[in-house]
Amino acid sequence: MSVADLALDTTLFTQAFVTVLVIMDPLGNIPVFLTLTRGESRAGRRLAALQAVSVAAGVILLFALFGQRILDLLGISLEALQVAGGLLLVLIALELLRPEDGTAAAASRGQNVALVPLGTPLLAGPGAIAATMLAMRRAETLGGMLSVVLALTGALGVVYLTMRYAGVIGSILKENGINLVSRVMGLLLAAIAVQLVASGVAEWVRVGV
Repeated sequence: MSVADLALDTTLFTQAFVTVLVIMDPLGNIPVFLTLTRGESRAGRRLAALQAVSVAAGVILLFALFGQRILDLLGISLEALQVAGGLLLVLIALELLRPEDGTAAAASRGQNVALVPLGTPLLAGPGAIAATMLAMRRAETLGGMLSVVLALTGALGVVYLTMRYAGVIGSILKENGINLVSRVMGLLLAAIAVQLVASGVAEWVRVGV
């Protein structure tokens, strides 16, 4: 193994970081987090934020490291994953652009909301999993794989800080500010989704399905 194999891929890092962060939409999820943790103390909310991010990290990393083996066993190609992931992201983008009432329904009694629905599927949803798997697939060296892991860690770090200080951020941005950010995120996510689908279809045209 040469030193070049350990070099970080800044382009891949940036693409993975931005994509995962946009998909998770930390600012847009502030109302959901505040609703699900209503009645919790400040320490309880901090614990819920840490648990949710930890669960999301574990789920996404699991698929990032072993997801390709699952695809191989099922006979699914990378292009199929790209198209499927892109279509899923379109649905998520539509939810961000046109949020529906009741998204943040209260959790059942006795349920740890940090695990479900915060950790998964809110954070570690199909979009984030597919995007991370695709980024990991594009990593040609160990340095590239480390770049993806660092990008995921950075994105989850931003999500954790956003949840930790959700009350403060929510009071500053207000509902209108959060809605504005969510719509901008939705537009960016829609563009990412279209690019994923277009890339997958273009590869099918080039080499066949």
